[in-house]
Amino acid sequence: MNNKVFGFGIVGVLFFVIATILSGMQIPNYSHLSQLISESYAIGTPYGKQLRFFIFLPSGIFITAFAFFSIKCLQKLVLAQIGFFILGVFYGISTIIVSIFPCDEGCNPDMINPSIAQLIHNLTGMLTYMIVPISLIIIGVAATKWTKAKYVSIMGIILGLLAMLFVGILSANLRSNFAGLYQRIIESSILSFIIVCSFYFKNIEKVN
Repeated sequence: MNNKVFGFGIVGVLFFVIATILSGMQIPNYSHLSQLISESYAIGTPYGKQLRFFIFLPSGIFITAFAFFSIKCLQKLVLAQIGFFILGVFYGISTIIVSIFPCDEGCNPDMINPSIAQLIHNLTGMLTYMIVPISLIIIGVAATKWTKAKYVSIMGIILGLLAMLFVGILSANLRSNFAGLYQRIIESSILSFIIVCSFYFKNIEKVN
């Protein structure tokens, strides 16, 4: 079970990182600093559909599996199970949803006649960034009672707070010249914690 958690977590993160890099490469003058990830696989992008269905969507599936298998490794640890459930639903499944429902070309920042896909995409993204950082903190707090997991606890709390900080900064000005950077800091915080937890489960036989 622990090896499955490790495998799902690492592969899910790798898929997401690769997709983010490749999706930006297909668009001339695309800026990772100023443009959101969603813009790189929006409707109308050259290989948006392929990136969504063959890389981003599998990433969501793997991360969902990582979170739900983590729950199975945490028998009777209710707070930790809640944290991973939230992570699985609002990050794993949300990644699947935004892959199926991309935003309009350019992500339609003015929301002029938005498509249903755009509305679903925006709502899902908003819930993800509002809720997932809290799940990292919940897991971090819960990890104080795990076996040899002090670093997991510290990283969960620090990365959760970092993600919350940059969600606030990004939300304050989505048109910032550094909006892409802020979003990538949020995503990196979440993905980094998934890696931390993946290696923890790999190296520990049983979480007490």
